[in-house]
Amino acid sequence: MRHELESRRGRPNGRHRSQVDIRLLEYLARVSMKYGIDSDKFFNSFLDASQHQESKCGKLSIECRVRVKDYTIFLMTRDWEVVGQFRMPEYLLNEKTNPLKEFTFRLSTMRPLAQEAKSNGYKIGDLRTGMKRLNIKAQVLEVSQPIQIATKFGFYNNVINALIADETGTIKLSLLGSQTKMVSVHDVIQIENAHVAWFRGERQLRIGKYGKIGVVQRSRDA
Repeated sequence: MRHELESRRGRPNGRHRSQVDIRLLEYLARVSMKYGIDSDKFFNSFLDASQHQESKCGKLSIECRVRVKDYTIFLMTRDWEVVGQFRMPEYLLNEKTNPLKEFTFRLSTMRPLAQEAKSNGYKIGDLRTGMKRLNIKAQVLEVSQPIQIATKFGFYNNVINALIADETGTIKLSLLGSQTKMVSVHDVIQIENAHVAWFRGERQLRIGKYGKIGVVQRSRDA
């Protein structure tokens, strides 16, 4: 049965998602924008294909290749040429609202960042562990609650992780002390002299002793 997809205006709710889900939804949002397909219609085409094996959406054909208890594998083609194949978890298909909507919203608001990427430094999609002296402009998607950690000097400091993004991807940004109060969700920030570390199985962007962070565009919610 087709889900009732709600049409929501304004900013997305910023719900927490795994990095795997974020990468999948970012990819599908880019496909929908590339082929000029409304995100609601695009998501509904997966629901239709999961029930009826095949579905058409604009210039794309969606085929349900495999469906098991926990996930469905979809194949996207255009004029018999493969556009992509991916696995979608069942819980995404069962969401009451269209999970692609927030990601198409993000990509549309980040397009101006893409035009300035070369002058402002690296893109997030270019980042690799060990890279240093990085200048990056990005938008804040999520900000965690602060936690206290013990430093090697014997005192405690507040730490937060902010999920930041540009048009090429996302990465966690670790902020310490006074930096934790500088950013809010939806701010556009400029980071200078940062480096990429590997922490708990994922890349993390860090601002060292000589690094800087500044807000170049405040969130309208601030």
